[in-house]
Amino acid sequence: MKEMTSITLDELDGMREAYCGNEKARVVRNALTKNDIGSISRVFSAECANPNIFTIDLPTMSATSQEASGRCWIFSAMNVLREIIAKKYNIKEFELSQNFVAFYDKLEKANWFMECIMQETDAPLNSSENRFLLETAVGDGGQWNMLVSLVKKYGICPKSAMPETFQSSHTRNMNGLLNRRLRKFAWDVRTCTTDAEKEACRKACLKECYSLIASCFGLPPKSFTFEYYDKDNKAHAEYNVTPVQFYKEYLAEDLDQYVSVINGPTADKPFHKTYTVKYLGNVVGGNRVELLNVPMEDLKAAILKQMQDGSPVWFGCDCGKDGDRVTGLWDDAQYDYANTFDMSLDMTKEQILDTRQSAMNHAMVLTGVNLVDGKPTRWKIENSWGDKNANKGYYIASDSWFDQYVYVAAINRKYLSEEDLKALEAEPAELEPWDPFGTLAD
Repeated sequence: MKEMTSITLDELDGMREAYCGNEKARVVRNALTKNDIGSISRVFSAECANPNIFTIDLPTMSATSQEASGRCWIFSAMNVLREIIAKKYNIKEFELSQNFVAFYDKLEKANWFMECIMQETDAPLNSSENRFLLETAVGDGGQWNMLVSLVKKYGICPKSAMPETFQSSHTRNMNGLLNRRLRKFAWDVRTCTTDAEKEACRKACLKECYSLIASCFGLPPKSFTFEYYDKDNKAHAEYNVTPVQFYKEYLAEDLDQYVSVINGPTADKPFHKTYTVKYLGNVVGGNRVELLNVPMEDLKAAILKQMQDGSPVWFGCDCGKDGDRVTGLWDDAQYDYANTFDMSLDMTKEQILDTRQSAMNHAMVLTGVNLVDGKPTRWKIENSWGDKNANKGYYIASDSWFDQYVYVAAINRKYLSEEDLKALEAEPAELEPWDPFGTLAD
């Protein structure tokens, strides 16, 4: 191992002298005493280069709000599915219940966590796998395949049948209690000597978790009345509909036809291959998380085909990079940090993934795109941060930002190439639990 090098006093004096001799650094330092870093590094021409105009602009309903929770993947998926139902029944405006899906996600994740922990009881608690499981535990986030598992098992329902509660919209405290109980299980199960004792320990913990979730989120309906206005303002009502029936008969969309297509240009993930991630999931016995890796031009081509057919696209990205929540623009050219601070900051997508500088952390819906000579220049995005910011809750992403920070999209198989369909037939390679593509959108 190389011997570590300390900062010398001469080196420190040299850096101070160089900094003090830099007039721009003095101006920046003074500006930062009263201003945010982003505001003094802003390139205002970037906003002018990305107007709210799109050659493909799908008609969609009002923006939703996940409030103080990490359920963006559920909100964005429900926003996609409600458009399918609304188109069939000519519905003016409605929402699907995000709380209903989140209830069962939390319960299934608790069970998933316990099953994973029991797989690792022969390893010490400080093993890499156990550390990962215990540190991440159960949160709000998820991926597309996890959503499909929940909908197939439990169905969906209108928001009127299971509206939000304060706790479903503000999940931090409940998550803390849930994870405290689950980590206690991780300790307790190691004291069990038989499989029967372990199973009893799991069932007792799951029962307590159910009680906590039900108290916080409310009880999911077994059946409900589906009431809505159509676009002619005529009222409709369908009685005694179950959530599974609502999924199978009213949505009537085969969600297994959708593939999680990723763009991960790293050396360990060759293109046109499939991958899964160890211990990533929520429903035991549900859909396995499978990721098809393709070049960005292939991912864009599939997204465009789906949108040209009139269907919005669920996608995951890193929303924390180069975005302005108020104006609603994501653009890697709108902040010139490198020149403001004289820093070397350029990194390729491969480098930001391999160094953990970036990974997926948010899911939204693509509802529009501007094309010039058939090539995208900017994208319209339906977010789940309410309608007070951006363009009534709809955002814009430059195409260069899309290239750098979009990682996954849910694409119907019919829009994939023959090469990619063939790749889906192969057994996926398993990635480590801490791989960047094992992160959850929240």
